[in-house]
Amino acid sequence: MTPRTPARFADSRHEDRRRTFPALQPLEGEDFASSWWGNAWVEALEDTALDRARLTRGRAYARRGHVDAITVTPGRVMAYVHGTRPRPYRTEIRLRTLTDGDWDDFLATAAARPDHIAALLDKDVPHALASVADLLPTPGDLIPDCSCPDDGYPCKHAAALCYQTARLLDEDPFVLFLMRGRGEREILADLSHRNATRSAAERTGTASGTPAPTVPASEALAPRPLRSLPPPFAPPAHPGRPPAYPQTPGAPDPLALDLLATEAAARAHTLLTTGTDPVAQLTQWQDAVRLAAAHPGSGLTASTRALYRDLAVATDHTPTDLARAVAAWRQGGLAALAVLEEPWDPPAGPFDRARPALIAADFPHFRPWRNHLSTRSLQLRFGRDGLWYGYESDPDREDWWPRGTPDADPVGALTALLGR
Repeated sequence: MTPRTPARFADSRHEDRRRTFPALQPLEGEDFASSWWGNAWVEALEDTALDRARLTRGRAYARRGHVDAITVTPGRVMAYVHGTRPRPYRTEIRLRTLTDGDWDDFLATAAARPDHIAALLDKDVPHALASVADLLPTPGDLIPDCSCPDDGYPCKHAAALCYQTARLLDEDPFVLFLMRGRGEREILADLSHRNATRSAAERTGTASGTPAPTVPASEALAPRPLRSLPPPFAPPAHPGRPPAYPQTPGAPDPLALDLLATEAAARAHTLLTTGTDPVAQLTQWQDAVRLAAAHPGSGLTASTRALYRDLAVATDHTPTDLARAVAAWRQGGLAALAVLEEPWDPPAGPFDRARPALIAADFPHFRPWRNHLSTRSLQLRFGRDGLWYGYESDPDREDWWPRGTPDADPVGALTALLGR
């Protein structure tokens, strides 16, 4: 009993075996085709013709765009062609379709060579493939038919349709394959299946007749002792040092390269020894401050001034902003940077007790504002970490810069700030 084709596949194959192309624009050039298979189609038409005059008129009809939309199905090309009468003529060209055996030879030959598949996907037809199954028509292979009263072979309307069809073939050789019986999706699906089957056979060795080596399942699944893994290497005591980068015209800045390499080594070493990345949670600005603070020079040398400038521009800050933030970072890291940038209102407690303690230690009177205690040139800021951070400014300038060492005691922080 012949197996039935699933309805969905049958519908898909039916759609793939019928293509309609809109009417082509009038042709301005001389040739209807530039590909070798398109020209072979034209040659088959002209070798079939019994009257050259009708060919000339058909060529003129095609060139002026007298051919309407063209429908291509297996073994048939059909279109309506306008002539001298108001009503167009129904015109078609019939040709033989390939047998299943022909298609099997063609597809097997194509699948055997990757370059053939690549050529077809690129809308090209290798000569070797075309000769496998006689894809191209030969003289007498094209059978014209037209509803016009002209009994020429072919008439000018059928000749016009043939010339326009050559333009379709020139753009897409799969139109020729459809004329011979199979659509593009069907051909590509068959090639994909054959190619996958061939690849699998080559991997398993069945293509050469050598059976693939096998292992019994009981042996593969039998429990067996596994070797213990060797102990991991001990991490180095310190991060590695990068090589010296030369100053070369057009090359990246050696300072920047050295800085990035050093930072990468330090981060890798910390991650290896602690399992955490020390800078993973930093913002871009915080990381820029950290990078600048880690480099010696504090922005005083030419190289560090360039570094400060580039980091400041990249984070939309001024070099002065960056230098102030670097001073805070060196004072107490991320917590000190937060003290510099984030005023806050501390609850009752240590902050309220700070002013009496400073007065008792014979320090000048401090005025409070949020978490700040200030004089004309000295300032203490209370951090969320419970530490006091010292700041200095020129008298009455309000240009505060971090100084000294943080301390849990405001008197100790001020003493460190004044160097007593």
